[in-house]
Amino acid sequence: MTGTIINASAIVGAGLLGLFLRKGIPDNMTRTMQDGLGILILVIGLQYGFKAESLAIVGLSLAFGAIMGEWQQWEAHLEKLGVKLQSMTGGSNEQFVKGFVTATMVFCVGAMAVVGSLEDGLTHNPQILIVKSMLDGIFSIIFAASMGVGVLFSALPVFIYQGAISLGASFIQPLITDPMLNNITALGGVLIAGIGLNTLGITRIRVANLLPGIFFVPLFMYLAKLLPL
Repeated sequence: MTGTIINASAIVGAGLLGLFLRKGIPDNMTRTMQDGLGILILVIGLQYGFKAESLAIVGLSLAFGAIMGEWQQWEAHLEKLGVKLQSMTGGSNEQFVKGFVTATMVFCVGAMAVVGSLEDGLTHNPQILIVKSMLDGIFSIIFAASMGVGVLFSALPVFIYQGAISLGASFIQPLITDPMLNNITALGGVLIAGIGLNTLGITRIRVANLLPGIFFVPLFMYLAKLLPL
């Protein structure tokens, strides 16, 4: 789990730098920074989305993921966790929850989190997660400068998520193929694009309620092999 520890530490360290840089930034400049960040997140999401091996499988996975996410209220639970962490720090700014949820989704969704954690768990080589740490660090600076201290606490779900993959790598790795990873990445790209739209204030998509779709990708790909097309 060396890579995951480095990744979580990079998010916290870079986030602290972002908070320092945030001091003295006018509100209108902060809003413009968020708009620019939203556009960047949207572009990254679209870039990932075009990696799909099968848009049909990605679409079905999103649909069934939405059913499960709405039923279990994933976004509400994530926001409640953010509120709880906020109360523990004595904060009262609603930006805390927004920063926590946004950063958590961006840092956890993507191929590098999965592949890097698998490699770290199987070969104890954290190279991919180190590269991810540098990228997450850059985003953490920008996120924290525009959305505040909640971004730092996204290191906790990143640590749990990637750590779990690393610890279970020997069981997960044989099940993941390149086409499956491409579809998971594409679905993640759709979610990231949704985060970008939310950051811009264009929509209010409950992105976390779509997150269970990732777990439906392997199921539908397995069914696609069994059913004649």
